[in-house]
Amino acid sequence: MQQQSFFDDRNMSNPLASRLRPRSLDEFVGQGHLLGEGKVMRQMIDQDSVPSMIFWGPPGVGKTTLARIIAGKTKSAFIDFSAVTSGIKEIKDVMQKAEKSRVMGEKTILFIDEIHRFNKAQQDAFLPFVEKGSIVLIGATTENPSFEVNSALLSRCKVFVLHALETAETEALLRNAMEDPRGFGGQDIELEDGMLAMIAAFANGDARVALNTLEMAVLNGEREGGATRVAIEVVEQCVSRKSLLYDKNGEEHYNLISALHKSVRNSDVDAGLYWLARMLEAGEDPLYVARRLVRFASEDVGMADSRALEIAVAAYQACHFIGMPECGVHLAHAVAYLSVAPKSNAVDLAYMRAAKDAREMLAEPVPLHIRNAPTKLMKELHYGEGYQYAHDHDERLTAMECLPESLRGRVYYEPSDQGTEARVRERLEQIERWKRGNRDGGR
Repeated sequence: MQQQSFFDDRNMSNPLASRLRPRSLDEFVGQGHLLGEGKVMRQMIDQDSVPSMIFWGPPGVGKTTLARIIAGKTKSAFIDFSAVTSGIKEIKDVMQKAEKSRVMGEKTILFIDEIHRFNKAQQDAFLPFVEKGSIVLIGATTENPSFEVNSALLSRCKVFVLHALETAETEALLRNAMEDPRGFGGQDIELEDGMLAMIAAFANGDARVALNTLEMAVLNGEREGGATRVAIEVVEQCVSRKSLLYDKNGEEHYNLISALHKSVRNSDVDAGLYWLARMLEAGEDPLYVARRLVRFASEDVGMADSRALEIAVAAYQACHFIGMPECGVHLAHAVAYLSVAPKSNAVDLAYMRAAKDAREMLAEPVPLHIRNAPTKLMKELHYGEGYQYAHDHDERLTAMECLPESLRGRVYYEPSDQGTEARVRERLEQIERWKRGNRDGGR
């Protein structure tokens, strides 16, 4: 039997990502938090009780595919509607057809990709048909639907958040592509070790990017006889980057984030930028790095420069909005700022001290005078009695104790003399002197 070539007309007619589009939930990769056994969406699909929904998630996670699978599973007609080319007239025509189908007992799932591109009038045109049940609307968007979808339409839809694929899930998808007859299954293709992992890391959770990259690499492999050999250099060209020593789930992952953290803590901006680049160029999730920088901003800079937290959070948001590679500059901005910022771990140490007491003294009662007293019974039990409202005093201070009796005098936060925290220390000393004087004076 002659071996099938991936260069014949049948296989070349559609891209690999299209040929491997999942046909059932069992073939669908990712979104276990929604589609796993017993999860809400899985139960809705299995029970054929699918409501109108909005899928919110990054590109390449299967929003369109999932809508098609739902339509097939629930035996519904599937209409793929374009938010770019369709106007009010087209919407009404489709809705009338769907209403006729409903009368005949056939359900219709109307899928709208990039629903955030519809204007208010277009979105409003769906409302009566969604309310009447003429259609089940499934909208897909990469933007926050709270801001991009009309509140009236949004209130009638269940929002499901789809996540970018994990690297392991993407790699499993690529391995399936090599084995599935719809992909490269049955063909003699030799891949170098680590190639699929490298593509999976590069794809950054986007299945379409992963499959397109694999297809490009195979099509550009060296062909000899009936075999195709794909070298790592070919993949490096396809992803426009060198193969870096990195494993997002292994030791090197933790080595590099440790190097980044410690370089920035040591105010070495150049080392910080280098380790940042090492991680991003190797395919690290920028949001992971951004989360670590947000933690760093309070753990190692703290109130020595409270703007550090603002910068770190802004960098995280920028990464979420635009992704790689553009968001690399925002992370570099944050790394540079955090590196040169004055350092203090006083807030971090303060929380650890307070947490230790909280764990060991869980039953300490809240002092009566700082409890709320919304009911008559609570007032009779002396809740709120003796409370002193700081704004009633010229100094905006009182001598009132707020810690439990057993913890009075405990000091958790000890400001350093770094940056703006030096002023914080002066202020706290001033507050403590005032309180000590007014307690002694019996005020």
